[in-house]
Amino acid sequence: MAIQYLKHGRSAEASSQDAAKVRDVVTGILADVASRGDTAVAELSAKFDNWSPERFRLSEDEIASCVRTLSPGQFDDIKFAQAQVRNFAQAQRESIRDVEIETLPGVVLGHKNMPVDSVACYVPGGKFPLVASAHMGVVTAKVAGVPRIITASPPVGGKPNPAVVAAMHLGGADEIYTFGGVQAIAAMALGTQTIDPVAMVVGPGNAFVAEAKRQLFGRIGIDLIAGPSETLVIADDSVDAELCATDLLGQAEHGFNTPAVLLTNSLQLAKDTIAEVERLLEILPTANTAGVSWRDYGEVIVADTLEEMVAVADRIASEHVQVMTRDPDYFLKNMKNYGALFLGARTNVAYGDKVIGTNHTLPTGKAARYTGGLWVGKFIKTCTYQKVLTDEASALIGSYCSRLCAIEGMIAHGEQANIRVRRFGNRDVPYGTAVPA
Repeated sequence: MAIQYLKHGRSAEASSQDAAKVRDVVTGILADVASRGDTAVAELSAKFDNWSPERFRLSEDEIASCVRTLSPGQFDDIKFAQAQVRNFAQAQRESIRDVEIETLPGVVLGHKNMPVDSVACYVPGGKFPLVASAHMGVVTAKVAGVPRIITASPPVGGKPNPAVVAAMHLGGADEIYTFGGVQAIAAMALGTQTIDPVAMVVGPGNAFVAEAKRQLFGRIGIDLIAGPSETLVIADDSVDAELCATDLLGQAEHGFNTPAVLLTNSLQLAKDTIAEVERLLEILPTANTAGVSWRDYGEVIVADTLEEMVAVADRIASEHVQVMTRDPDYFLKNMKNYGALFLGARTNVAYGDKVIGTNHTLPTGKAARYTGGLWVGKFIKTCTYQKVLTDEASALIGSYCSRLCAIEGMIAHGEQANIRVRRFGNRDVPYGTAVPA
């Protein structure tokens, strides 16, 4: 049976046209903040968020006030989620080892793993204040050993969101700011009169935030350019349509442009899931959002074999891939392009988004073909070093280096080798010539 599309989403060309409209706006805001600093940030915050505080950085008293608004249950739930993220990040950190090896007698090579000096962790506000994004950025950076961690999130309902602020604080943020959008990214990345710039910005956001990170990359480091959330549900007839539809809509509520895709080898399950999605949209409180995403970006694909399903899934390279089949480990073994896998009907993407411990900042827009998501290693620089301990080793390496430089015609480079061959190898090498073999 050929691969069938029972439902198509919006074309890639149409989506790319949307992205093009964002670029000029972002470029202008970045330039404005770069030239006018705090004044530009204040004006942009008033314009976009109707937010004009005396200062954007929260004081210790303001942070404490936010924390006090949480119920004991909310406080405990945030602490539980952060413990799961911290435990997994710590295990990841312990897997990253320094290396030192003697590759030849007297030649020592190595690398050190060092955290970046400073990081800004952005937490989106938008339709939903994503408390979990505070865990994913701040806690993970803290485990990596970053000395200075600052955070920002837009106001919600005309004030800082208490749960978001509490999560930032409990995670270990050193500075907490209430502002959002491109102006927040620009202020933290470029610096202003009152904000010292950071080395790296991480965290999800809307199309404007993603474009700001893209344009700033190079001047600062970023985790990745995260676009609209994506989910791919891979299922066979070992599960039912209600489970598939629930998991598709669970991600479709993120926004109006969230791809939610069902890939199955059961034509009946495909048809039943389409019907079940429509039924659930009648009762889902966030149907106004999820329904638009499903209408414009939802897809239903029917394949024949497991091999075809893997091939289609790798081509889609989705951010989240939920596998509900008789043998979910087949996809763990064979799939190569995904942000995160959720294996078996007992787990789901919401677990990963909120609490289970893996990081929810993941590659979108097919970026899973070349990168994974945010993890403790993103905050760490692996820097090499070398030592030559003996005269004999320097002369040996120098001889090869001299001849290799001559192949490229780089005479001054070659002289760096030659002078050491003369001094440490006691060989007469005329200036500007290669060491004979």
